Order: sequence, then structure tokens, then C-alpha cells
Amino acid sequence: MTPPTLTYPLLTALATVLLPFVGFLLSAAAGRRAKSGAISITAIALAVVAAGCTFAQVWGNDPIHAQWHWFTIGERAFHVGILLDHISVWMLLLVTAVALPVHIYSVAYMKGDAGIHRYWTYLSLFCAAMLGLVIADNLLLLYICWELVGFASYLLIGFWFTKDAAVQANKRAFIINRIGDIGFLIGFAILYSAFGTLDITALFGDHGFFAAHPGADAAGTGAQSALPAGWLTAAGLAFFLGAMAKSAQFPLHVWLPAAMEGPTAVSSLIHAATMVAAGVFLLARIFPLFDDTVLLVIAATGTVTALVAAYFALTQFDIKKILAFSTVSQLGFMMVGIGIGVYPIALFHLATHAFFKCLLFLCAGAIIHEMQHHSDRHRLGIDPQDIRNMGGLRRYMPITFTTMFIASLALVGFPLTSGYLSKDALLVHAFEWAADRQGAAHTIPYVLAFVSILTSFYIFRLLAKVFFGSAATAPLTNGRTSLHDPSLWMVGPMVFLGACSLFPLFTFHPLNDGHVWLLQGITVSKPWASLPLLHLAIPSGSALATLAVALLAWRWYVKGAYALKTDGLLYRLSFHQGYLDSLYDRVVVGAVLGIARALRGLDTHVVDGLVHGFTAFGRNLANIAGWMDQRIVDGLVRLIGKLAWGLGNMVRRTQSGRLQGYFSGLFLLILAILLYHMIVQA
Repeated sequence: MTPPTLTYPLLTALATVLLPFVGFLLSAAAGRRAKSGAISITAIALAVVAAGCTFAQVWGNDPIHAQWHWFTIGERAFHVGILLDHISVWMLLLVTAVALPVHIYSVAYMKGDAGIHRYWTYLSLFCAAMLGLVIADNLLLLYICWELVGFASYLLIGFWFTKDAAVQANKRAFIINRIGDIGFLIGFAILYSAFGTLDITALFGDHGFFAAHPGADAAGTGAQSALPAGWLTAAGLAFFLGAMAKSAQFPLHVWLPAAMEGPTAVSSLIHAATMVAAGVFLLARIFPLFDDTVLLVIAATGTVTALVAAYFALTQFDIKKILAFSTVSQLGFMMVGIGIGVYPIALFHLATHAFFKCLLFLCAGAIIHEMQHHSDRHRLGIDPQDIRNMGGLRRYMPITFTTMFIASLALVGFPLTSGYLSKDALLVHAFEWAADRQGAAHTIPYVLAFVSILTSFYIFRLLAKVFFGSAATAPLTNGRTSLHDPSLWMVGPMVFLGACSLFPLFTFHPLNDGHVWLLQGITVSKPWASLPLLHLAIPSGSALATLAVALLAWRWYVKGAYALKTDGLLYRLSFHQGYLDSLYDRVVVGAVLGIARALRGLDTHVVDGLVHGFTAFGRNLANIAGWMDQRIVDGLVRLIGKLAWGLGNMVRRTQSGRLQGYFSGLFLLILAILLYHMIVQA
């Protein structure tokens, strides 16, 4: 196979991946000298330029696919390559465009941290792994980058490893993602055993095994002939298990809220366009694999995840946990987009969500940063992440308030924001899809509409308790505070992301998703009829519901007319996150510990007992053998020795040197012989 020519798009795509990786190597080599982050920031800034060049060359043109020989096992040759199509180049640009402001923000946010050199090293590795994942041309290379993303997130979540909560959080993330990785491995093992290749283009390209597959039961003829439908369903479900863990779908979502123990800047990147986006990207990449059964499972799981996570977010007081459950809920929306067959809409929502969710976390980080200084300055000893300790902050942090308000509007899908275009597009397509469905599937869009209302409630509750109402601490109440917007290093990225959360980034038609350039570049056929009335009714109803919920939140949390009980079952279920953590601790962790204790008892009492028994038996056998050796064997040896000694002593006495004695002995011997013969003959 002749190596392909490295064209300009291939070179820029390689540069996009290698620049952060080189930044990782240089930061690791520099050690504590890499405190400033200049290496990592320069690398990701150049990666943004390279990604932009790649995007400009590929978008609107045919895909570019290049492969190089990797290794050979037997007669099977494996190749490593780059696949540049509309999905991959858009993800390259998205990941780098979100990662750069996070890097810049981190300069001020992480200033003074003793381990900041490790932070820059891990962050560069994290970005390089995600960028490698999106341009991988085969499932094996994608899986390697998938694992690197998980490993880097493990390092970042447990960055403050002296805190037990951080250690427990990164272990939880690592273990739960290993469950999903088993599914990923099973999925590509099934495909490789059937088709003999892991090449994404050969499997899912226009002329691949699944080329005739429109995302329904009518799988491509090549796929049908190579593998029975049941195995194809199993492969699809296995891959979805991998995406469930990585993209925090119920019930494997519990690692993501716990991951808030890492630095807030890390949380923003994980929740925006890197780790949790990897699962959605994977499903979009292998979408032709899925039949109706798998797609329905994906849609149902996404719906349940969106509902449960939004319900949990309603009563949380940790500002980062509220946003974490918001991410889980929005990932559920994206999964529904995959499940109903409109993965371009899911990717569009992933893109808009990346900007406004990153902004929400950066704003939360600014608030936490200032509240921590406020607490230290006045010796309050309060939790800087608890929204009950805040209130009225808009007067002191107007830029933070404005940018977070824009991001919140985008989250609820309010007009003139990017979230309005993607979220309402997803809702409209969900209702159109459900129009031809029966049974429980018909309820999916209605559940999503209800989740949209819950989303509006928990985010406006957060805004009301943080930025409005009365101050919660005495220095704020007395006006004796130095709270202010953070430095330009933090404000600049927030303003940039705020601008990206508005509609002009995606279209100049603020109320019509049909003109979004991203959806014009990534298309998929829809096997259902369009319902024009929904394109007006759903956005209008969503906007009115958002306004109603905002007024309710204002009345409850600003005016103090709160009317709900906080000791009811529904409240406690929401506050304690459905007691899932306790359930897992008792059922899963408890079962594992029980099995471990049983195995320990088996090892101690059975295995060790057998070992000790054999040891005692061997020792006793050795004692018996020792006694026999000493008493019998050695006794016989000594007896023979004594006999030989005695006989030798007797014979020695005959050797006197006197001839008379010798003749006398000879005479007696001859006489004895003669007497013997006489007796015998007689």
C-alpha cells in the first residue's frame, strides 16, 4: 500500500491534534517551570488556527480519508488514518474553540495553586485525546483516544488529590466509564468478527457495509449477509452502553455530578465539548449501525435521563451540581435526537450546548472564586458553592451576571439565543417523529416539553438566589464587601462565550433553524412528514412557558412567597438524587464488598486452611522421615560401621607379624576344612 500524500487539510488536522500533545510533553518535561501555562495556551491557540484552516478546506467539499499501515497480525493488516468529513472538522473547530477560552480563564482561576504545573499538563493531554478521537478513521484508534480521554479526565477530576472527595470522585468516574468501555469493546469485537475491518469508512461510509441503512430495520445488504439481525442489535446496544457511561446517561450518570470536585475550569471543559460529548459523537459517527430497536432504546434512555436529571436539579444548593445535572439532562436531549434519527440536530444541540454550558460553568467559577475570597477575608467559614450563602450579587458582579443570564436564556431555549434554535428544533422533530408512533414512544416529546419547563425553573431559581433577593451574609448585607467581577483573564473568555451563545454564530435568521449552516452541511433523511404548525406552536409555547416559570421563580425566591414544603417525599427524592448513591453503595458497592468479604473468608478459611493443612501434613511427614532417617537409616549405617569396625579389629589382631601364629592359624584352617569334608562324606 502506497502511503498517501499529506495534503494541506491533512497537515492542518494533524497539527490540530499534535500541537496540544506536544504541549503536554513539553509541560511534563518542564515540570514546575510550566506554572504560567504559556506552553499549553500557545499550543491550543495554534490548534484553533489549524482547526479553522482544516474546517475551511473540508466544509462543503468531499470527505478526505488517508491511511497508513500500522501493524499486521497473521494475515490481518491494521491501518491508522485520518477521516475528515463535515462531522469531524466541525468537532475539531468546536473542541479547540471552547478549550482556548478555558485555558485563558485558568490563568487567573488557578493562580497560586501549588500543583498548577500538573494542571496544564493534564489539560493539554485531555484536549489532544479528544481531538484525536474526532479524526480517527477506525474504531480501534478511536477506542485508544476514548481511553485517553477517560484517563485524562481521571487525572483532572482528582487534581486536588489530597481531598478525599476528589479521590472518590475520580475513582467513581473511572470505574463507571470502565463499564461503558466493556460495551465499546464488545461492539467493535462483533463488527470485526463479522466484517474483518474496523475502518469507519468501510463500515459506515457511502459504499460501506451499512451504506443502504437509513437508520431503520432495513439494514444494508452487506451487513445483513455478514451478521444476523440479532447480532447487529447486540452490537448497537453494546456501543450505546459505551456512550451511556461516557455521556452520563441514566443510570450511569452518577459520576458526572461527583466530578465537580475538580477545578471549575475543568468542569466547564468536561461538560462542554470534550468527555461527555464523546459519547454523542460516537453514536453519530456509527449511526448507520442502529436498527429500530436500538434507536428506540436510545430515545427512551435519553428521555428518562433528561427527566430524572432535571428533577434532581430542582432542589440542589451546590451551584456546580445544579449545572452538572443540567448537563446530564441536556445530554438526554441529544440522545433523543440520535434515537429519533436526526443526529445532525443532536450534533447541533451539542454545539450550542458546548458554548452556553461552558459559559455557565465559567460564570459559576467566577462566583465561587469571589465568594471564597469573601469568606476568607471576613472569616465567615461558608461554603462558597452554596447558593444559600449568596444573594444580590448582580450589584457587585454585573458582567458575570449579564453573561450568566445570556447563558441561562440559551439553556432554556429563549428566542435570539443559539439554544432556542437547537432545542426547539429537537422538540419539533421529536413531535413529528412521535406522530407516527404508538404506545409509550408517543409520550417522548411530551416528556421533553415538560423537562424544558423544569429546566427553566431550576436555572431561574439559581439566578434568583445568586443574583437577586437579599444578601445572605452580613458583609454583603452591610455593604462592606469587595466582591467584584474577576480580572480580564476570566471576564474575556466569558464575554466571548456569551457572544457565541447568541444566534448570529449559527444563522442570521434568529427564529428559523432551517437556515442554520451547520444543519445544511450535515443532513439526514427523515422518514416522516413535516408538520409546519409545530414549527410555530412549539417555539411560541416554549417561550411563554419560560416567561411564566421566570415569574414564578421571581415570586418564590426573590419576593419570598415560597409555597412548597421541603420535607415532602418528592422534595427529598429530588434533593437526595433519588437516593441512587445510597442504592449503589448498598446494592452494588455493598454486593461487591460482600463478595470480597466472602472471597476473603474463602481465602482465609478454605484456601489458607488447605495450605496450612498441607503444610502441617508436610511438616509431620518430614518429622517422620527425619525420625526414620535418624533411627533406622542412620542406625543401620552406624551398625554396619560398627560391624565393620569390630570385624576389622578382630582381623587386625591376627596381624601380629609372628610366623608361628600364621602357621598355627593355617593349620587350624586346614584342620577345619578336613573335618568339614569328613562330616559331609559321613
